[in-house]
Amino acid sequence: MYSGKVRDLYVADDSTGDATENPQRMLVVASDRVSAFDHVLAPGIPGKGELLTTLSLWWFDRLAGADGGPRIPNHLAADHALAADGAAVELIPAAVAGRAMLVRELSMLPVECVVRGYLTGSGWAEYRENGTVCGIALPDGLANGDRLPEPIFTPAYKAPLGEHDENISFAQTVELVGAETAAALRDLSLEIYQRAARACVERGLILADTKFEFGRDADGVLTLADEVLTSDSSRYWDAAAWETGATPAERMASFDKQIVRDWLAAHWDGTGTPPVLPAEIVERTAARYRELLERLTGTS
Repeated sequence: MYSGKVRDLYVADDSTGDATENPQRMLVVASDRVSAFDHVLAPGIPGKGELLTTLSLWWFDRLAGADGGPRIPNHLAADHALAADGAAVELIPAAVAGRAMLVRELSMLPVECVVRGYLTGSGWAEYRENGTVCGIALPDGLANGDRLPEPIFTPAYKAPLGEHDENISFAQTVELVGAETAAALRDLSLEIYQRAARACVERGLILADTKFEFGRDADGVLTLADEVLTSDSSRYWDAAAWETGATPAERMASFDKQIVRDWLAAHWDGTGTPPVLPAEIVERTAARYRELLERLTGTS
């Protein structure tokens, strides 16, 4: 039904549902593809799809109440059914087992909900120029990688496939989805970020920033969708390195595809086809994805 930079979306051949009247189940499959600077690169990162899916499922479970906090509704559907003899039947095809989620269709909202707890990336670039991040004024004297006085909600408009997402103000978010929904998106995003950030601290990690997507289910309930708090949608740093690092690179020892971004920025001018990633970069990236999963979940 849809193929993105990393994920592919499937519906059953005989599906006729729509998100408001007859919601259908969909299969979200995470591939091993890796993207940077809006390009899908070659080769992929071996095992990446399974690592991303495993981490998403772990976070969905925690946010559904396993961490002791209020339940955040999510789009997951049951991935087993009972046969006539009472045996459990796996509903996810064996070909994509481990890297796929069965989910409920939602009416998706056109806003990407970004929460930033630390100053880095495009936010750092804007701050150096204007003293703001997405138009939000910040104190003077902050450095790259510094913790913000408090987490900030910096939404983006989800552009059509093939176009760039665009940072927008909260007022523009209100124009897109209405005041009540905009406030709910902001408050829910900040709550999820803060709960996840606390869990990271317990494991020697920093959640620098992340992004969420939400939709409404058939009953109109605001529901967390897509992936959540993965290495692709979030910046995770090593807390010990952040405390002792003398340079931004040392402080922001990341567990995501920053290794790929840094290599590509140093070896490609942004024109034409991106170069093939060296085997060493692929393996280092895969190792960081694995390490993050192990440190968060306590399992290999």
